[in-house]
Amino acid sequence: MDAFTTLDGLVAPLDRANVDTDQIIPKQYLKSIKRTGFGDYLFDAWRFLDQGTMGMTPNERQINREFSLNLPEYQGASILIARDNFGCGSSREHAVWALKEFGFRAVLAPSFADIFFGNCFKNGVLPITLPAEVIDDLFKRVATGLTLSIDLRAQTVTDGEHVHGFEIDPALKEKMLTGMDDIDLTLAEAELIRSFEAGHRQRQPWLFRD
Repeated sequence: MDAFTTLDGLVAPLDRANVDTDQIIPKQYLKSIKRTGFGDYLFDAWRFLDQGTMGMTPNERQINREFSLNLPEYQGASILIARDNFGCGSSREHAVWALKEFGFRAVLAPSFADIFFGNCFKNGVLPITLPAEVIDDLFKRVATGLTLSIDLRAQTVTDGEHVHGFEIDPALKEKMLTGMDDIDLTLAEAELIRSFEAGHRQRQPWLFRD
């Protein structure tokens, strides 16, 4: 997993509440458990006017020129702002994979669905909860080419002269700063695990019949 420390990025808007994971990455594209290959189908029903299939590239599709992420001023954005309850619906981790592969490293919203929120921390995408009035203000100014600076260690989002603090669980913060996912964290304790298993074998040898 890529570590997240600081990010200076262009902001793209998705002015919709209750965006669910099927809207983020539709079910017909969930044909792989690899973490790549999903970015082309992010927000598929909104980005395109035609029906796509796995393997088709955006160049082969009919682009919806009115959808915000297709507008020229938001190309290359690495920060997404959205409304309440972002990432609701099913628990598919593919939703975060698609966002990250598309180029987003952070999502800012007033609230997130719990499972999606947790999946972000497993894949190096930082979900930041900010007050609704702050998000409202960002939406008002995003058309001017808004950029933000995010400092995870300081837990701040800086918008010009305005600095907004955000809360984050210390364990999740450390995971993002180090770039260690759940498997990495387990492997970091490999020596302790081996020591425990050896002691367990000595204490209860009848459980380990070769």
